[in-house]
Amino acid sequence: MQGYEVVIGFETHAQLSTQSKIFSRAPTAFGAEPNTQASPVDLALPGTLPVMNKGAVERAIEFGLAVNSHIAERSVFARKNYFYPDLPKGYQISQFEIPVVQGGVVEFYLGEEKKSVRLVRAHLEEDAGKSLHEDFVGQSGIDLNRAGTPLLEIVTEPDMRSSDEAVAYAKELHKIVTWIGICDGNMQEGSFRCDANVSVRKPGAPLGTRREIKNLNSFKFMQQAIDFEIRWQIEQIEDGFAIQQATVLFDPDTGETRAMRTKEDAADYRYFPDPDLPPLAIGRDWVERVRSQMAELPRVMAARFVKDYGLPEYDATTLTQSKAMAAYFEAAATASGQPKLASNWVMGEISRRLNTGDVTIDQLPISAATLAALIKRIADGTISNNAARQVFDALWSGEGSDVDALIEAKGLKQMNDSSALEKIIDDVIAANADNVAQFRAGKEKAFNALVGQAMKASKGKANPAQVNDLLRKKLS
Repeated sequence: MQGYEVVIGFETHAQLSTQSKIFSRAPTAFGAEPNTQASPVDLALPGTLPVMNKGAVERAIEFGLAVNSHIAERSVFARKNYFYPDLPKGYQISQFEIPVVQGGVVEFYLGEEKKSVRLVRAHLEEDAGKSLHEDFVGQSGIDLNRAGTPLLEIVTEPDMRSSDEAVAYAKELHKIVTWIGICDGNMQEGSFRCDANVSVRKPGAPLGTRREIKNLNSFKFMQQAIDFEIRWQIEQIEDGFAIQQATVLFDPDTGETRAMRTKEDAADYRYFPDPDLPPLAIGRDWVERVRSQMAELPRVMAARFVKDYGLPEYDATTLTQSKAMAAYFEAAATASGQPKLASNWVMGEISRRLNTGDVTIDQLPISAATLAALIKRIADGTISNNAARQVFDALWSGEGSDVDALIEAKGLKQMNDSSALEKIIDDVIAANADNVAQFRAGKEKAFNALVGQAMKASKGKANPAQVNDLLRKKLS
C-alpha cells in the first residue's frame, strides 16, 4: 500500500423491522417455506398496485433524526429497471433523484481517534427475491419470500481511508439502526448487508476506478474482502493494467474477490418516477411526533455521560455501544457513586469477558448492584485493585454473591493499622540498605523495589498508596 491512498465508500441495506412488506400486506418473517410469503403484489400479477407501508416511512424518519439528516418533505419513488429471474416485475421500486433522507453524519472512534463519515442519502426501496442454486442440479430455484421486503439503503461519501475505518463505520451504523429499533441487525439472515466501493490512487490524484464488493454479511469478512481488494488493485496498477469498474463477490473460502459483472451506472437502469405511487409527503408535525417518541440516542446519551458523570468522551462513546451496556454502567455508577471506576470496570473486566463470546451483557453473572458494592470497597480503601480482581473472579465463577463476605473469607482486607505498617517499613529499610542508598542517589527503581518488599511483607494487604507515602516520608 506504500505510495497509495485507499478510498472507500459504503452502501448498506438495512431491512426495516416492519411486520409486513413495503408495498403489500405479506409478512416478512425469516425462514418460511419458499414462496409462502409472496402476495399478488410481490409476484407482480396483472392489475395489482403497490400501497406504501407507513411503518417503513416512520423508520426512515427515525434513522434520519438519529444521524442529523434532512427529512425531505417530498420524496419520489422511481422504477429501477433491470432483468433478473428473482425480480418478477422486471424493475425494483426505489428512490433516485429525491430520497427521503438527505445528508447526515456517522461519528465513531477508531482506537482513541474520533472519525466521522458523511452520508449522501438514505432511501426506501423494496428487496428482490432470492435465486437458489445449491439444492438443484443444472437448475436454479426462485424464492420470492424476500420480494418486497422493506429496505433502507444508506449511502456514504467516499470518506474512509482503510479497512479498519470501514469496519468501525459499519459497526457504528449497525449500532445505530439496532439501538433505535428500525432493524434487527441480523447479518446472517441478511437484515444488514454492506456493499463496499473500493478504489486506490496516488495521494492528490483524482479518484481511482472503484470496484463494488457486494453483500458483505460479517465484519470479519468485510475486513478480509477490503484488504484483498486493495492489494489486488495496487498490484494491477503496478503491473500496468487499468482497473475496470465492476461488481465483485468475496469468497470466504479462498479469501479472494472475483468479478461478477461489469458495474452499471445510473443510466443503465433507466430510472423514471413510478406512475403507481404518488410522491411521499412528510409533514413537519409527523417528523416531530416521531422525534418525541424516540428513545435517547447513543450520541445524546454519551454527551450526558460526559456532562453528568465527568467521563472522557472516549469512555462515554464506548459505554453507549448498546443500550444494555449503557444501562449496566449507569446503574453501577449511580449505586457506587464512583462513575470513573465503574467505567473502568465495565470497559475492562466486563468487556474482556463479554468479548470471549461466552455470555452477553444480559446474561452477566454479576449484577450492576454487586459490581457497585465491589467498587465501593475499592474506593473506601477496604481492598486493593488486585484484591478486587480476586473478588470479581470469585463472583464470576459463582463462589458467592456477597462482596463483603468474600473479602472476609479470602482475607483480602487492606491493612489499616498504621503502627503495624510502620514496623513493616522500618524492617524493610533496615534489611535493604543497598536499595536505600541507591534511592538516595536518585535511582527511582530502587524505591519501587522497596515498595515491593513492603507489599510482600504485608502479604499484599497493605494499601499501596499508604506504603508509598510512608516510605518516602521515612526515607526523606
